[in-house]
Amino acid sequence: MDAKPATFSLAAAPVASPATSASASKPKPCCVCKEEKSKRDECMLFSTAKDPAADCRSLVDQYKSCMQGFGFTV
Repeated sequence: MDAKPATFSLAAAPVASPATSASASKPKPCCVCKEEKSKRDECMLFSTAKDPAADCRSLVDQYKSCMQGFGFTV
């Protein structure tokens, strides 16, 4: 049986960086709008209104607006 020895290329293959410049400059959603999120959550949790979502609508809208400013859709 005539077997040829395997040859391997030692050339390095280009490796894509997991963090691109666009994702590196964009913060994580958990790290932005913390104050707005805190106010929204506090309102929703402790609201004594019959409909907390309606009662806290302005705070929810402020949070959404803040997140959209960073490029996130909520």
